[in-house]
This record gives sequence, C-alpha cells and structure tokens, in this order.
Amino acid sequence: MPSLAGVEHTFHELPTGVRVHVASVGPAGAPAVLALHGWPQHWWVWRDVTRALDGEYRVIAPDMRGFGWSGWPADGDFRKQRVADDALALLDVLGLERVKLVGHDWGGWAAILAALTAPERFSSLTLMGIGHPWVPRGLAARNAYRLAYMLPLSVAPGRLPRTILTTARRDGVGWTEAELETYLAVLPATATRRLYRSFLTRELTARPGRLALPARLMLGRREPLGRYLATNFPGAVEIVDGAGHFLPEEAPALVAERIRAAD
Repeated sequence: MPSLAGVEHTFHELPTGVRVHVASVGPAGAPAVLALHGWPQHWWVWRDVTRALDGEYRVIAPDMRGFGWSGWPADGDFRKQRVADDALALLDVLGLERVKLVGHDWGGWAAILAALTAPERFSSLTLMGIGHPWVPRGLAARNAYRLAYMLPLSVAPGRLPRTILTTARRDGVGWTEAELETYLAVLPATATRRLYRSFLTRELTARPGRLALPARLMLGRREPLGRYLATNFPGAVEIVDGAGHFLPEEAPALVAERIRAAD
C-alpha cells in the first residue's frame, strides 16, 4: 500500500456486504469530506488534494468495493447505486451525519446517486471527470460512439488501463512508472469488467430525479469526452485549462479550493 504522511487506515464491515478499506487524513474533529475515487484507481488519488487542504478537513477516502484494499462484495454487484449504498453505509458506521461529498470518475457517478438517495447527508457535491444521468436521450444516442472505449473494458481490459493512466500530465510531465504501478499492480480485472458491464447493460439509460444540493462539475480541458459531459448538468460547470481527466492529481490545488468554497 502506498504511504502518505498522517494517513489512518481502517477497515469496516458494512451492512451492504463488503469489507471496505478507508484512508483518512486530517484532524479527527475537523469538518469531514467523503472522497470517492474512480477507475482504475484507489484512495491514493486524493493524496495531493489532502496536502493542499492542509488539515482544514478530515478527508475520508474509501476504496470502492472490489478495488484497492476493499473486499469483494457479497452480492458481486458493481452497479454505481451499490457503490453509493456503500458510501452511505460508511457514513452510518463512522457516525457522520452530514459531510461534503466529492467524487472522481465512477466515484463521481456514485456520488450523484448518493446525493439523490440521501441529500440530507451532504452539504455539497463536487464532481470531476465524469458524465451524469441528465444528458437528453437524443443527444446521448448521437454520442453513443464516445462510449466505445468501455466495450473492451467490460470484456478484457488488457493494456487499456495503462494507456488511459498515461494521459495524465502534471506541469506537463506524466507519471513515473512507480506511480503507474501503484494503481496497476492492484487493479482487479474482474471488478473492472463488472463495473463497466453493469453500466452498459443496466445503468446507461437510467434517468433519476433532480439534485437538491449545491453541485459543481469540473472537467479538464483535455478531458476525452469534452464538453459533451457538461450538457444539461444541473449545477455549475467548470472547464479547467491545462488538465485532462485526472483532476485530483493534475490540478489538486484547484480541487482543494473548490472543496473549501462548496456549500
């Protein structure tokens, strides 16, 4: 497991049927931020954001079911609603009534569903590098080709995870091999397949209700799906220059600033 100064690692048996690993950083009595990572990563994606927040918040970063150091879910279900259910169950286990909610990639989609399920548990929602379920059906159909990369991930990921990770740039420089291996060495192929297959076969056409809390969607200028992801988002949209998909690592100071300003 990668190291981070001040991190506290805990494991919790959730009533949703998964043993979840949680990395927490920051003073125990500080306001809490629940930070949900995406694919193909784990809790470590938030390392630079926690440094930028400099102890102002208690950042609680669970590993998604089946990823990182969390266990395999008893139901084997990787629908994003189940990931959202895990997040809400974790708040109950930790005794947290209301927190700021942050999500990247699939963690962002799960964050949307958690906010829709229990809006009273969150004071704000900050999303990065993810689409949302409010894109009009006609527009979604015309842009279905943009999701073609998901097909191999739902069958056999191969080298695609490495290819996607290497698109990240921090100050114009890509990740080192050691940083790539921090994610790739523990990336589960079966969980990856189920994560993407469940979206393509069961979640893609879902149309939920409306958000009832302040929300911001942040997209890097080099985000592969571009402005399409921002269409009809029921909140503020921010395009971040000089960044791509991996905003928590490509623009951590800005992400920390937006977390502070949320509410």
